[in-house]
Amino acid sequence: GNIFTQQPSYFSDLDETLPTVLQVFNNILHKCGLQCEGASAEPQKLEEKVSVTPGNMPLQELQDIVLYLCDTCTTLWAFLDVFPLACQTFQKHEFCYRLASFYELAIPELESAIKKRHYEDNSVFADLWRRISHSRKKMIEVFHILINQVCLQPILE
Repeated sequence: GNIFTQQPSYFSDLDETLPTVLQVFNNILHKCGLQCEGASAEPQKLEEKVSVTPGNMPLQELQDIVLYLCDTCTTLWAFLDVFPLACQTFQKHEFCYRLASFYELAIPELESAIKKRHYEDNSVFADLWRRISHSRKKMIEVFHILINQVCLQPILE
């Protein structure tokens, strides 16, 4: 059997963990100088405004962000793929909305930054592009699993 079926209390653990998962997306947006809608952001003083964008940040930082995003998306997808029952818990945290907002804000910005940057070594570009494409694909697959479990399955049952 599945660890969640043997330990129903894991659902409440998952429930408590999800804000941390969502925080990962907010951290990435913050590092990219992007602001998530509905994120309770403190109004910034003008001189404090960070002008770091994916386009002008150091290459190492861009690589770290893309790697972090890729790992996160792959892990999320793998988890929901083997355990779709967790979708209900994800949805309690408005996960679809949060994921879609993140996707809309971050992906075009990161893709554009990756394309426009000048690389000493083309393999660095190829690697970044492969990882951002993989992240995008996994986010869409996560969204599909969620929609399927939360919206479509209940209708079919």
